[in-house]
Amino acid sequence: MSLRAAALILTATAGLSVLPPASTATASAPTSTSARSTATATGPAAGAGSADGLTRFQRQRPAWKSCVLGPDDDIGKELQRAGAHCADVTVPLDYARPDGRTITLALSRIEASDTAHRIGALLLNTGGPGGQPIADPPWVHAAMKDVAGRYDIVGLDPRFVGRSTPLDCGWPTGSPFRWAGEDRAGFRRVTALARDLADRCRRTNADVLPYITTRDTARDMDVVRAALGERRISYLGYSYGSYLGEVYSTMFPGRVDRMVLDGVIDPARYGPRLLVGTETANERALRHWAGWAAGRDAEYGLGATRDDVLATVDRIRRTAAERPLVVGGGASRSYRLDEHTVPFIVFNGLSDDTDEARRSFASAVRTLHQAAQGRHAEPDADFASGLDFLLEGGDGGSAYGSVQTAILCGDVAAPRDPEAYWRDVERSRERHPLIGPFTNDITPCAFWDRPRERPTVVRDDLPALMVNATGDPRTTYAGATAMHRAWPSSRLVTVTGSDRHGLYGAYGDHCADRTVNAYLRTGGLPAADVTCPAPRPSGASGTRADAPARSDEGGRR
Repeated sequence: MSLRAAALILTATAGLSVLPPASTATASAPTSTSARSTATATGPAAGAGSADGLTRFQRQRPAWKSCVLGPDDDIGKELQRAGAHCADVTVPLDYARPDGRTITLALSRIEASDTAHRIGALLLNTGGPGGQPIADPPWVHAAMKDVAGRYDIVGLDPRFVGRSTPLDCGWPTGSPFRWAGEDRAGFRRVTALARDLADRCRRTNADVLPYITTRDTARDMDVVRAALGERRISYLGYSYGSYLGEVYSTMFPGRVDRMVLDGVIDPARYGPRLLVGTETANERALRHWAGWAAGRDAEYGLGATRDDVLATVDRIRRTAAERPLVVGGGASRSYRLDEHTVPFIVFNGLSDDTDEARRSFASAVRTLHQAAQGRHAEPDADFASGLDFLLEGGDGGSAYGSVQTAILCGDVAAPRDPEAYWRDVERSRERHPLIGPFTNDITPCAFWDRPRERPTVVRDDLPALMVNATGDPRTTYAGATAMHRAWPSSRLVTVTGSDRHGLYGAYGDHCADRTVNAYLRTGGLPAADVTCPAPRPSGASGTRADAPARSDEGGRR
């Protein structure tokens, strides 16, 4: 089981169709994040710099080359096999000072093969924040089937992510998110951790932290659009990527052609505490998994009924609160999991309801169960890698957690008083004893410097195709329907009876995939919203086995 799945909490994007003047950008918006308000001011006040100041960036032309950086570059090799090439684009660190310091963005591209019917460029963002979209064109190309040849499919690592001038604060963890603990002493420990992680970023990267924001990423996207020679771009965004798309289309109205948002974020709820309100959806997903595991008690030994399995999970959590669970020490290194990390592992297992994902989660819970019983508990290779990512910051975990946190903290201010979090944890504990102390817990954002800009007020209405599962435990269906109501010209594709987060191209859902591809092919939204039946119970994986397994604000795929 990979703990990286918990890192991708947000994912999805939006689109627009009316062309503005060449160098329009939206001004800093009021503090409200209501999707029903509109920011329309233009010019340098937006922090995008003057037209003259950005001209040299907009007129650069990428030099395409091999994506392979070395013999161990698996991402580059996969891109090369798919026929992709890579390039770098230079952008200002601070758009208010375009003549100042610059940074480099990395992008990949699979060019359109049907040049006679080429539609344009399709930019990707598969969420996180902190995921690496540069790796995603191959599986998206496969998901698009016959329409893929009509697009240049472009993966862009956002600023300070992956290959784009990466940020790493030297964290001893891949995620700042923890369970609050059983008592005040536990909460004090996670508060101290949150403060330490914030301090590490401030000591190592104070000069760039103010510019690691969604608004600056949107500005980068528009420079990339111009550098690609496109008047408009189409956009596919998952989870956090949906919010990025909403912000881009607000700041640069008319620059988006076709927009697909999958795992839709309601911008009114976006911020460092995005997971607050997802408790019920996660508990429902846990019950569904427990019923699945109960039917396989002979294999996993977690209980013969759903309630028995849930009781086993609760005993594991309570035991970890009494003493750390020791996992590994044989074929793998030894890991100690306590009351703050065991619930994270449970949360992480709830955003994918395929049999493959459920087996991986059940295997991890079985390992924890063995450790709670005082037996030797050896994790499988995937679980061990995930524990290294979470507990040590290994395998890119430190960089991932650093930049994900920097974006969330840099976009929207969080409460500063630890007592506010403790009160919320205690209130949530009454109704949601497992999930509530995780979703409401304190994070480094409580100790972060205030955001440089106010949050974007997303436009009132745009034509976009939205996709969401009814049981999505990361970007809940309620958030998707709220966004759909705010954009009445949009259409919503609902996948019923599914606890999955991020659907298009990831699971082989023919109804959702067919609807998205038809929209990308014609540019015409469905005449009405589309309801897709529950996925087949076999849970067979789709285009790519590890394609977006998402969760926003918590971990990573």
